[in-house]
Amino acid sequence: MPLEGPIISSMSDDLPKYIMGVMRPQGQNPIAQQGEGGAESDHGLAIEEARPRLKKPPLYHVVLLNDDYTPMDFVVQILQGIFSMDRSAAMRIMLQVHTKGKGICGVYTYEIAETKVAQVTGLAQKHQHPLLCTMEEN
Repeated sequence: MPLEGPIISSMSDDLPKYIMGVMRPQGQNPIAQQGEGGAESDHGLAIEEARPRLKKPPLYHVVLLNDDYTPMDFVVQILQGIFSMDRSAAMRIMLQVHTKGKGICGVYTYEIAETKVAQVTGLAQKHQHPLLCTMEEN
């Protein structure tokens, strides 16, 4: 049975009364009122959105591990080329790897540390050296 005119019109008669109770007149904000010079004042209410607090990403150490077969000059070249160290810093870390068994090459975010480890491992394999490089959470 199709809806007829009187049913629809009676619904629309009730609709504005219901909506008027829920909606406020256009252009009026119940929180803000006109202050001096026509500007809206907030009466101490926070109207600015809170800025999200950003958490710093975890950092990872990129670590070279000692072995008895990789030449020291190759390790220095790796440290200079991949980690952008000068010769003296590269020599210091290479000697630390040689004497203490491991040395920290740098501290990076996860993705960068992972890339550095992959670059070192790739170059070591390309030159047939068993040099190991890992990353450890800081």
